[in-house]
Amino acid sequence: MVAITLNRYVLITLYDYYTKFYSKLSICLQLLCTWGIAFLIMIPPLTGIWGQLGLDRSTFSCTILEKDGKSPKKAIFIFGFGFPCLVIIIAYSCIYWTVRNSKLRLRSHESMPPQRTSKRERDDNRLTRLMALIFFCFLICFLPLMLANVVDDKVSIPELHVFSSILTWASSVINPFIYAATNKQYRSAYKKLLSIVRSSYTSGPDSMHSKQDKLQSVSYRHKGSSSAIV
Repeated sequence: MVAITLNRYVLITLYDYYTKFYSKLSICLQLLCTWGIAFLIMIPPLTGIWGQLGLDRSTFSCTILEKDGKSPKKAIFIFGFGFPCLVIIIAYSCIYWTVRNSKLRLRSHESMPPQRTSKRERDDNRLTRLMALIFFCFLICFLPLMLANVVDDKVSIPELHVFSSILTWASSVINPFIYAATNKQYRSAYKKLLSIVRSSYTSGPDSMHSKQDKLQSVSYRHKGSSSAIV
């Protein structure tokens, strides 16, 4: 989510540098760094240097457990939630102010028709709502798990941890619906994809039947020609 947020930030506020920062090589390096940081964070419990990985029977989940009375769970969750949250707030705030200032400059230097002005305002408002909705869903999905692991470190209320984990897993499902609900291009792309899938399912049995009919007709003709020869 931080990588996507920074992508939006560079695209809107530093557009002249976008092609330099997001070339094919740069994107590959950013993806490698994203996965690399995630694995590096888990190396201490994975190797047993600081905590350990194992099954927590109270929450039925494989997670970070204490080893010798020490666990990096609090530090990982604070860093994994606090740092992205800070970056997202700063980046989206800069995006909002950049769009707002650009709109004010256009109003002061250009005499735009009312239709274009209203369209630009609708686009700006749509962008603001989208950013606010994405960040709100981010908080709803990740904040309960972070609080549960920091406040209830001893897992005295396992139901709270299970519910918080379900919310975290739901974060990967929510974003496609957010984009589809707020962006026409996403909706048209989803419709096109679903129509292709639907047509493949509906035309699948028919095509199979047609192929079988063709094979049967060919075999019948072959038998008929053979009997005629005999």
